[in-house]
Amino acid sequence: MKRIVSIQDISCIGKCSQTVALPILSSMGIETAILPTSVLSTHTAFNEFTFKNLTDELYKIAEHWKKEKFQFDLIYIGYTGSEEILNFVLDFIKQFKTDKNIVVFDPAMADHGRMYAGIDKNIFSKIKEVAKKADVIRLNLTEATFLLDMKYKENFTLEEGKDIAKRLQQLGGKITVITGIEKENEIGAIGYDGNKFYSNFETKYNKSYHGTGDIFTSALVGSILREKNLEESIKIATKFTTECVRTTYEDENGIEYGVNFELVIPYLLELL
Repeated sequence: MKRIVSIQDISCIGKCSQTVALPILSSMGIETAILPTSVLSTHTAFNEFTFKNLTDELYKIAEHWKKEKFQFDLIYIGYTGSEEILNFVLDFIKQFKTDKNIVVFDPAMADHGRMYAGIDKNIFSKIKEVAKKADVIRLNLTEATFLLDMKYKENFTLEEGKDIAKRLQQLGGKITVITGIEKENEIGAIGYDGNKFYSNFETKYNKSYHGTGDIFTSALVGSILREKNLEESIKIATKFTTECVRTTYEDENGIEYGVNFELVIPYLLELL
């Protein structure tokens, strides 16, 4: 049984980060250890959310794990929210990265042309340091343009997305995956492995939900650990995320702050 460690926050309400990654990855047959970087009362789309930084505890946990000689097939890094947590991530990679495992980095810092609450450009240099250590970097278009110091716009063509994916490899990462690429009435993702581009597009719904990036990345890394190639992994993650959005969009009682991913897990297992 493969083992992954998920390094990101716990948002107690909001369906994102650890509360999305853990059930999705576990359902895919992967042992999922968690390192909660912080605890938030809700995700950052809410006003006046509480935030408890857990950096001090993270170092203690990592030290214990090292003594127990725990190893991981994949290190999945999501929302960190501060420079000190990113410093811990760099230290964790130094201790637990091997020639046999994979590091996947999804900085989860911005969307729709804006930084998430509590994040500013001062942490960009640290994010770039982590990116250099990653095997796979997963970004949305806002995050990609911010890190590349490009001007953000609402829509990028497929060719522009490919150019961004190529440029991102200058930051590190053997593979780059960018989400939020639009094509006519569809939306999807493209991946680049240094030689070839891969993409998949699905129906676009005129509604934006928080946490869909975490759903996509969790399905992507789970597919990779289930030994799917990059093209298959992107297709599975895109189809699953789109079905999560559709299910919520068509639900008259659907919540505004997240998606009904729980109802769509059986579909994810069919895709595998």
